[in-house]
Amino acid sequence: MLMKGALHTDELLAEVVASATGLRTERRVSHVFVLAVPAYGKLLFVTDAAVNITPDLEAKADIARNAIDLCRALGLERPKVAVLSAVETVTPKLPATVDAAALAKMAERGQIEGGDVDGPFAFDNAINPAAALAKRIGGPVAGVADVLLVPDLEAGNMLAKQLQYLGGATMAGVVVGATVPIVLTSRADGAAARLASAAVARLAVGMRLTRHGGG
Repeated sequence: MLMKGALHTDELLAEVVASATGLRTERRVSHVFVLAVPAYGKLLFVTDAAVNITPDLEAKADIARNAIDLCRALGLERPKVAVLSAVETVTPKLPATVDAAALAKMAERGQIEGGDVDGPFAFDNAINPAAALAKRIGGPVAGVADVLLVPDLEAGNMLAKQLQYLGGATMAGVVVGATVPIVLTSRADGAAARLASAAVARLAVGMRLTRHGGG
């Protein structure tokens, strides 16, 4: 694995994604925050809040695949992925809702495997069963999401940091989709976040070795 030190993210990732010498795969690389939020009864994954600024549909599909793989590495047999927007209805006025519906259909047809993907969801009905029930939103993801797939980096970054600083969450951060996982935390994070991130990356390494027949 790699771990980012006291440098800007783009300095590290420029070398990771370099076509001639980097660590690219067929997947788009993406970042996942893994949060233990006291008010939520299980781990919550937020993606992508650090790498892809305004991902298109193809990039979001890889972001979903990467998050599902990481969740499975951490022991979730079938992760529940909620694709977020400001509202839970599909409207061309909000392109994120159209992308969310497309991602749900892609998962339904086997183009995104290993998890349940649905959307669009607003934040409340993605993580709160009562909110989902009040708006008559059903399905395996509604109100009980494991993964929050955000519409863009700004939304994801603000959401994750609000959960950390206002919600008291313990947070780990890792980049996935490259040939090795990359520990990527904020320069303001302390030792606990870095240690948690390294542990998450180690689990991701273990899953990759298993998948490719290593020891």
